[in-house]
Amino acid sequence: MIIALLYIFKFDYLWGANKQQFEMKRLFLMPVVAGAVFFAACGGNQTKEQSSTESTESAAPTEQAPAADIPGLDTVAVSNDLTLNANDLMTFDRKLFRVKAGQSVKLTLHNVGEMPKESMGHNVVVLAPGTDLPAFGGEAIKAVDTEYIPVTFGSSIVAHTKLLGPGETDVIEFTLDEKGVYPFVCSFPGHYGVMQGKIVAE
Repeated sequence: MIIALLYIFKFDYLWGANKQQFEMKRLFLMPVVAGAVFFAACGGNQTKEQSSTESTESAAPTEQAPAADIPGLDTVAVSNDLTLNANDLMTFDRKLFRVKAGQSVKLTLHNVGEMPKESMGHNVVVLAPGTDLPAFGGEAIKAVDTEYIPVTFGSSIVAHTKLLGPGETDVIEFTLDEKGVYPFVCSFPGHYGVMQGKIVAE
């Protein structure tokens, strides 16, 4: 639009319009030009504001369920009867379980190793979601008198088995009232870093 108006000015001037006529046309058309410029500027700002809003909305993170990013969860069947085997290689044979929240869970731990309890004992400690595992492990090392169950983390411990020697078994029952991801570990010194897993309550 602006280019077209400027072209009219040039056309009238070149084709002999007298100076008075040119000045009158210029005075008449200048408000039109100014209005066009203002309208274009406002429209541009509105477009930028809309684009910025759309960009902000699209960048907003989407909340996900706590267990949504756990690999292999969809391949695990839901069961409240859990069995774990611990061995001399400091490993559990299972690292992921799914259970029904609010229902009783039965967990059976077998120590299938052969090394003595004093050097390779195993247990299972089920912890509340969000528990600081390194801090828990650091306290567990010092809890010799309570079989490496730290009383300082009492409020974070949901349930735990006894410390087992070779060939021993222990069974515990507990309920996970709230949905969430509950870590479990072996609290024997040096074990929690590799002997750990997750119980997902749904």
